[in-house]
Amino acid sequence: MKSIHESNGNFAAAPLEEAGACAVHLPTPLVLLLASGAGLAVASIYYSQPMLGELAAGMGASTSTVGLVPTLTQLGYALGILLLAPLGDRYDRRRIILLKAAALVAALLAAAAAPSMAVLLAASLVIGLVATLAQDIVPAAATLAPDAHRGKVVGTVMTGLLLGILLSRVVSGFVAEQFGWRTMFALAAASIAAIGVALWRALPRFHPTTQLPYGALLGSLWQLWMRHAPLRRAALAQGLLSVGFSAFWSTLAVMLHDAPFHLGSAAAGAFGLAGAAGALAAPVAGRLSDRHGPERVTRLGAGLVVAAFAAMALGPLLTPHAQLLLLAVGAIGFDLGAQAMLVAHQTIVYGIDPAARSRLNAVLFVGMFIGMASGAALGSLLLAHGGWIAVVLLATTSALAALAVRLWPQRR
Repeated sequence: MKSIHESNGNFAAAPLEEAGACAVHLPTPLVLLLASGAGLAVASIYYSQPMLGELAAGMGASTSTVGLVPTLTQLGYALGILLLAPLGDRYDRRRIILLKAAALVAALLAAAAAPSMAVLLAASLVIGLVATLAQDIVPAAATLAPDAHRGKVVGTVMTGLLLGILLSRVVSGFVAEQFGWRTMFALAAASIAAIGVALWRALPRFHPTTQLPYGALLGSLWQLWMRHAPLRRAALAQGLLSVGFSAFWSTLAVMLHDAPFHLGSAAAGAFGLAGAAGALAAPVAGRLSDRHGPERVTRLGAGLVVAAFAAMALGPLLTPHAQLLLLAVGAIGFDLGAQAMLVAHQTIVYGIDPAARSRLNAVLFVGMFIGMASGAALGSLLLAHGGWIAVVLLATTSALAALAVRLWPQRR
């Protein structure tokens, strides 16, 4: 059976017998396939957000009821990271990826054909659970990559994942408006089916790195947290940075809708495109981590986020048009910094224990998810009681705290 390194770029010819043992080069088409898979998988949990108006009208549901769709999807994703992602160390990661892809196709088709809100809500929870195949693809890429280029490969795959997050809202809003929300779910299912077939042909088998039973596997997450200070620092710093990131994006559309802007949801989607431009820098962050060390990249990334959010505090002194330009530039800047920091943190975490990469990744992303959830809640509260400047101050403070964590001397 041919290996990746014997295939002359035809990575779909046959899977490897064993992953990542003596890798000296990872073909670019395989890296791009992994990036596409991660992006399309994670996009599944964000498609519903711009379609809630169409969903409410189509299903005859109230605003509060239809709001449970993205809530259950996010809850499912959080549970999937905690309960399912660690299985990548216990079982063949290729098989897990393919099983989750098949389950995600089924859940998206169930959402597309849902005859009632009860079915749609159940499908939304399952979509979140199995969309965590994105969190299986990233450790798979880290395992396949040679040590000298792991940061670059992870950065490229993370670019795909981040673009999936940032562009999914733009795509689903357009498709739902033109063709209906059921069409969007059906197209999402078709995209996952196609990427699943490609991954089935391209991915090697991954040998398990532990034989721990499931209960002990979950218990080992706490043991890894307590044992490895670099993991704690990475999860804490990324979680703090995510507070400001989530506060900004969860309140932007509401802020733009009010005076003096009076802009609709399409304008908020356009700022998502600005954020996507920042996410494209993730591979650069990966290469810098390989060349200069990920620790330096974490500090540069956090510093850039601090500067971007602090600059937004000048907004009230500017005209509305100048404020919009400042917001766009700031979105590019803090997205660039946040993604650079995430890629560098993943490089740090994946180097701690190659046998526990799925569990280490789960701990990192649980910390990040806690920060995202906290930022969304705090951002909405502050916008209601203190205005946009209070949101900006929260984001700046949380970024400063993340920078302080990275600058704090590490005991050896």
